[in-house]
Amino acid sequence: MCPAHGGYVTRNTILNWLMQCLDHAPRHIYALIALLCLALLLYGQYLQHVVGLNPCPMCIVQRYAMFLVAACALLAGATGTKGLQIAGGILVTVFAVGGAYTAARQSWLQWYPPEVVSCGRDLFGMIETFPLQRVIPMIFKGSGDCTAIDWTFLGGTIANWAFLCFCGMGLAALLLVWRRLRSA
Repeated sequence: MCPAHGGYVTRNTILNWLMQCLDHAPRHIYALIALLCLALLLYGQYLQHVVGLNPCPMCIVQRYAMFLVAACALLAGATGTKGLQIAGGILVTVFAVGGAYTAARQSWLQWYPPEVVSCGRDLFGMIETFPLQRVIPMIFKGSGDCTAIDWTFLGGTIANWAFLCFCGMGLAALLLVWRRLRSA
């Protein structure tokens, strides 16, 4: 029973509540996205510097995507201007899709590692040595480091959880953009 509505909680009740939140609190949702990104980035730093897990090139790309999602969410949440919130939401979605793609590719490599695994160079070594048009395909090809599973939570690796977080943030931003465009 739901005391607020005097009845059972239904799917429509939950959807109505979600749509009201999207309409009345877009700045709060963008702030929540930015805080989630910050928390995940800080936890990544903890895993690297305290636990001792070294990030692979794909992990570093996901960190950059997470930082860009946080920056765009902060900018979109800091303004009350409809146009800037829409632009910020679109950028959040784009960077979240990029991060989700990278995390999905890394998850694929972890589930189906290549037969020949080499550790290769780190991201900064690749950038210093090769032109950018060769570095990007090398990053997404992955390396032996990208297939390693050093940490799990509830059966999911860091890449699995990053994929879910990027998808959730991208979907939230996309819903915010859709609601802001619809209220025009």
